[in-house]
Amino acid sequence: MAPEVDSLFNFVNAVSAILLVGVVAAMLWFVYRYRRQDPAERPAPVKESKLLEISWIVIPTILVLLVFNWGFKSFIKQKTVPPDAYDIRVQARQWSWVFEYPNGVTSDTMYVPEGEPVKTTMSSSNVIHSFFVPAFRVKQDVLPNRYTSVWFEATKKGTYDLFCTEYCGRDHSEMDAAVKVVSRERFDRWLKESATPKDIPLPELGEKLYGQQGCQGCHSLDGSDMVGPTWKNLYGKTGHEMSDGSTVTADENYLRTSILNAGDKVVQGYQNVMPSYANLSEKEVAGLVAFIKQQSDNELPQE
Repeated sequence: MAPEVDSLFNFVNAVSAILLVGVVAAMLWFVYRYRRQDPAERPAPVKESKLLEISWIVIPTILVLLVFNWGFKSFIKQKTVPPDAYDIRVQARQWSWVFEYPNGVTSDTMYVPEGEPVKTTMSSSNVIHSFFVPAFRVKQDVLPNRYTSVWFEATKKGTYDLFCTEYCGRDHSEMDAAVKVVSRERFDRWLKESATPKDIPLPELGEKLYGQQGCQGCHSLDGSDMVGPTWKNLYGKTGHEMSDGSTVTADENYLRTSILNAGDKVVQGYQNVMPSYANLSEKEVAGLVAFIKQQSDNELPQE
């Protein structure tokens, strides 16, 4: 996205510079041309120019619409995540970053493959943070109690700075990390070498918790009706009707809320009998969400 963002930024700067020079030059010319040389002189009335009036309305309007159209197209592209994007979980906390990969590996340095789209699924364990990689021109707030995401495609190998750009307390200025862009071969080798016996993929962790936390007693995986809604094809379901008459899309944030605060959104036709699982860690919640997603063939609609 960097070339598109930079080209728009440079266009705005260039137009602003041209307008600045034009306005200042006109001001200096008027100061000289219409200076009063004779104290008794009385300027004659000046009739307004319709052409001038129209031009300084039409030209700025055209420039504003051009910038809006240009920026909106880039915005849509930034918000449309490619379906084959590699998903990395990002956990922000005071005052550090933790990156978790699909095979369960965690790191305080973000490794990404060169030339491939990468999606970050982010959450905060305490206050609001903000994920910012200047070289990639991406910035996204990271919020507690919900997921946010941003995607990018790093096109050049190297090490890039990652900052938190939302004031988050005492050591906010030290909350930085490195993004290492490497070849796919080296990336796969790093993932394999960094894995330990305790590292398990999030869906496997979720499957384990499905049994340990008693989820199987209320939620089926085969579509059969039980005390609670089935998890089969739940993720990505649109028009999911709640007991208050509202409808939701079953995305990651809906699943997260349903695990931690089940009473907030009760599905139509079911009772509010599910206890809160607020005692689960962030990783365990992410594991359950990943396992529920694995039970679905639905694709989440793009915003």
